[in-house]
Amino acid sequence: MAVYTLPELAYDYSALTPVISPEIIELHHDKHHAAYVKGANDTLEQLAEARDKEQWGSINGLEKNLAFHLSGHILHSIYWHNMTGDGGGEPLAADGVGDLADAIAESFGSFAGFKAQLTKAAATTQGSGWGVLAYEPLSGRLIVEQVYDHQGNVGQGSTPILVFDAWEHAFYLQYRNQKVDFIEAMWAVVNWQDVAKRYEAAKARTDVLLLNP
Repeated sequence: MAVYTLPELAYDYSALTPVISPEIIELHHDKHHAAYVKGANDTLEQLAEARDKEQWGSINGLEKNLAFHLSGHILHSIYWHNMTGDGGGEPLAADGVGDLADAIAESFGSFAGFKAQLTKAAATTQGSGWGVLAYEPLSGRLIVEQVYDHQGNVGQGSTPILVFDAWEHAFYLQYRNQKVDFIEAMWAVVNWQDVAKRYEAAKARTDVLLLNP
């Protein structure tokens, strides 16, 4: 029985044009994201088989595969909700996301500083990866992370609230090798309402880091 399932998009394939073409959305969601879901489920089955047979020769590869596919599924699930055709600009108190705006200013000095850091983090990720805005519960501040593949270079316990996909499959059909142009364009479809909800939910979880259980 499958443990993970591919979430449906909350909008149609053309909803994010001209920033992201319908063809990219369809391929990205229906093929690439679906492959991570299948990979996670397949790996869980392979781990179950290894336990049943007590055969652990492939344990290192299986654990790596699980982290890769599961993280890919999680980040993509956030990614789709982080975007809207009615998005863009910056979070403002007038739009009901003042707490997020204040947190960004406190953590990065200004929205402009935050935008520049996340843009550079996403655009300069070597190979495949993500630029991520995350809530870090130990300090209670927001941080930018540069995530390699789907799971590498991540601060333990941090919660992603805004993710920019910098894998080539996210942009190459439309932007060719101009990754930075794609990242710059992404700011026009950021769903700040979704990011703000994720920020508030992350802040409310006070027991995610069991440093003193």
